[in-house]
Amino acid sequence: MEKDLIARGALCGAIAGLLTFVFGRIFAEPHLQKAIDYEAGRHAAQELLDKSAAPHEHSELFTRTIQANVGMGVGMIAFGIGMGVLFALVYAVCLGRVGRLRPRPLALLVAAAGFVGLYLVPFLRYPANPPAVGLEDSIAQRTSMYLLMVLCSVVFLALAVWLGQRLRARFGNWNASLLAGAAFVLAIGIVMAVLPSFGQPGSAYETPLPLTDASGAIRYPGFPADVLFYFRLYSVAGQLLLWTAIGLLFAPMADRLLSPATVGANRTDAEARA
Repeated sequence: MEKDLIARGALCGAIAGLLTFVFGRIFAEPHLQKAIDYEAGRHAAQELLDKSAAPHEHSELFTRTIQANVGMGVGMIAFGIGMGVLFALVYAVCLGRVGRLRPRPLALLVAAAGFVGLYLVPFLRYPANPPAVGLEDSIAQRTSMYLLMVLCSVVFLALAVWLGQRLRARFGNWNASLLAGAAFVLAIGIVMAVLPSFGQPGSAYETPLPLTDASGAIRYPGFPADVLFYFRLYSVAGQLLLWTAIGLLFAPMADRLLSPATVGANRTDAEARA
């Protein structure tokens, strides 16, 4: 049964990854290109100000066309398969252990938990950044803090589910869910408050400030706010699409696989082979 669930999860993840790639190629890629163009222009302006500095060299193993199409497509499909397998494993663990949820609602709830725990909550503390946003010297530290945020989010979400199950007999489903949710928000809020922020020199924000010369005149503008906004908006929308597609595609498959008639037939076949 678990192997069947994992196979279906991988298939749903591949389809969801393809849909997310199409969405990202249409909506997010233009803003990514604007960020790359800004980064190149800012480096050129900086080189003019720092006449003694060596020219900035920017080489790419693959062209932007390949990156935006083949690279992004293969990457998103592979990522979708990985998330689909992870989704199916969590689904198999939750099956029969989180109340009397039917296969379809359980699939949607697991997908919602995956989106919230693996992406949305970490995004609120460390949102996705396009090129030119964020200091290069702090990439390793930012990555470590982001992964720590993901780990805390997943662990606290699992503990919230466990707490809700423990409180259900005393407070009822609704009140137990509210109490568990409040505990999750409180715990994750403390972690967000403790983890460090990463800003540009002289600013509390990650976006580059205008580039100025010795006299204070602006030689290159700051990072466009609209590019950052839409990049992050479409990043969230893409992940929402991915997890929604996984949940909606997996739900009917799991329902058919786990229906009493199917389970009975599988048991009969197994007994006949035995």
